[in-house]
Amino acid sequence: MEIGERVEFDLAEIVGPLVTWYRGNKRSLPWRDQGNAYYIWVSEIMLQQTRVEAVKRYFTRFVSELPDVSALAACPEERLLKLWEGLGYYNRVRNMQKAAVTVTEKYQGSLPHSFEELLKLCGIGSYTAGAIASIAYGVPVPAVDGNVLRVISRITESREDIQKQSVRKKMEDQLREIMPLDCPGDFNQALMELGAVVCVPNGPARCEVCPAAGFCLGYRHGTWQELPVKQKKASRTVEERTVLVIQDGERTAIRRRPREGLLAGMYELPNISGHLTGEEALNEVKAMRLEPLYIEELEPARHIFSHIEWRMTAYRIRVSSLEPPGEGELIFAEKKQSEKQYAIPSAFRAYAKYLRDEASSRSEGQGM
Repeated sequence: MEIGERVEFDLAEIVGPLVTWYRGNKRSLPWRDQGNAYYIWVSEIMLQQTRVEAVKRYFTRFVSELPDVSALAACPEERLLKLWEGLGYYNRVRNMQKAAVTVTEKYQGSLPHSFEELLKLCGIGSYTAGAIASIAYGVPVPAVDGNVLRVISRITESREDIQKQSVRKKMEDQLREIMPLDCPGDFNQALMELGAVVCVPNGPARCEVCPAAGFCLGYRHGTWQELPVKQKKASRTVEERTVLVIQDGERTAIRRRPREGLLAGMYELPNISGHLTGEEALNEVKAMRLEPLYIEELEPARHIFSHIEWRMTAYRIRVSSLEPPGEGELIFAEKKQSEKQYAIPSAFRAYAKYLRDEASSRSEGQGM
């Protein structure tokens, strides 16, 4: 049955049971129940690709230093990226800062109440605008994310592809018609919460405790496991890379990526396309006008971007000094600098521990 077709019940019947369930079972989250539009905005952007439990600490760190829109607008970019470190998708926080500048200049530092005005801000789409407007300001607009798409697809037994924008638009229209005027924020959060802890994407749904089980066509007909329908994603491009952890016992070599493209403007460990042998890795270091002393092969790792997968080999290489003659692209970061100043993308998470740990004694390496 497709969204928009007549179903065996009035979808409005789910509103009361879901709101009641949410109010009695909602998780305690640092951005919840405070009516703070800025907190809701920050949390929703962070939650787009990160689990709730992980976001809690990132959120606390971020708002402790940047407690409001004005602070976000004024934050130096390097510090901003450092505060976002570990969340990935750094263009999101750059867009947040652009939006914060607009809010500071146009709305006196307070996020607008209007759904339509929120949509005009850089990086804010219909879901985030709906979440801010409904939760912070009580505006009766839907907020349809992946959890809501899954929940409503199962309840209505829809077999339409939820990755199509037209299907999302239908669902937004459908929910707008039943949005409770007295508690739109609670209703939107109830749908999100249901999808996060009961009607989950991986593993069995907890239908036995679901407040919508009595209405759910997917549950009634035993089809919930088949829903929602999603078109298969295009296969990712696989890239092989070799990461070099170059250290002199006190500092580690890093460099800044180009201002545009993948991981734009971020700091990274030097890396080369392809899987190099140890000898080839040493030659790369020599080409940087550094004198290698020891080499240690590190554990392989991989990182998945939206459309690219990096498969990495790595070497930790001790050099005599990180002071090559002349100017170069390398930055020689001390441990404290890397912890406080330089944002290293999560793509290098497997090797960041070496960057923040002082180089091991020479006996740990392999002699040349």
